[in-house]
Amino acid sequence: MSVVLFTLGGTIAMAGAGPTGVVTRLTGAELAAAVPGLADLPLQVRDVQAVPSADLTYRRILDLVAEAGAAVADGATGVVVTQGTDTLEETAFLADLVWPHPAPLVFTGAMRNPTLAGPDGPANLLAAVRVAAAPAARDLGVLVAVNDEIHAARYVRKTHSTSTATFASPNAGPLGHVIEGEVRLLTRPARHAPLAVDPDRLANTRVALHTVTVDDDVALLDALAHGRQGLVVAGFGVGHVPPAFAPALGALADRMPVVLTSRTGAGSVLRHTYGAVGSETDLQRRGLINGGLLDPYKAKVLLRLLLAGGADRAGVAAAFARHG
Repeated sequence: MSVVLFTLGGTIAMAGAGPTGVVTRLTGAELAAAVPGLADLPLQVRDVQAVPSADLTYRRILDLVAEAGAAVADGATGVVVTQGTDTLEETAFLADLVWPHPAPLVFTGAMRNPTLAGPDGPANLLAAVRVAAAPAARDLGVLVAVNDEIHAARYVRKTHSTSTATFASPNAGPLGHVIEGEVRLLTRPARHAPLAVDPDRLANTRVALHTVTVDDDVALLDALAHGRQGLVVAGFGVGHVPPAFAPALGALADRMPVVLTSRTGAGSVLRHTYGAVGSETDLQRRGLINGGLLDPYKAKVLLRLLLAGGADRAGVAAAFARHG
């Protein structure tokens, strides 16, 4: 049994300097050849599309998931995806929401490109391949392997712009570690049933995200929501907004699903602690859907997939109760 590697570019594949900085140049075979110990593991390499992670789309990731699924159907033990880290927390979560297989699908990348001292890409790739090949990693959905840590895609976040320890799971911690080449799992969260998505309908489904700030302009909401089918609000703390926002968000919730999250990046939106205008209790009374532990970026991914799958408001609320 072998692991299949799909490469999408990003810092892990950069080498050499162009006129404006380092550029993506390394193929998957070149990446693999540069990793000590990787030659001992059966690996099939498939270069997909070398693009910055900011240029990835839902459709590209869904197509990749389908290709990865085909590789598993053909006998692959697991699949590894390399990409830029900027959007990895979103793309991995998107893949996790639709990945139906017991085989591991493992995302990884790098913070230091190969032109720098101490690039982390080779170690991350080796760890990811080991995780994808490990029987212990089966039935965990999509994983992120970085810095010898194993994270669930549903929990992981990029928390620092340059640190090699940027990926963390603030609400849960890592699921395990790679220690002396051995995959050690510490916990096994239950998986959710995969979502069904119509890619053609997805293209016409758009969700907006607004992060609330001090002395914010409530007039921005209508403009932001125009032409969208849903809205995610990243509120203060446990899910609060300025009082002037409450009726405006309530009016939007009458037209479309509006999901309430926290802009803090960790912790849950509360449900029934505070009662002032603009509090979590007030906003839920006005029809907003509680995002629970999901951060705003993951909530946006989930909401768009749900709407593209035809979910009504009750279906959206039920899904957020499960995933959040």
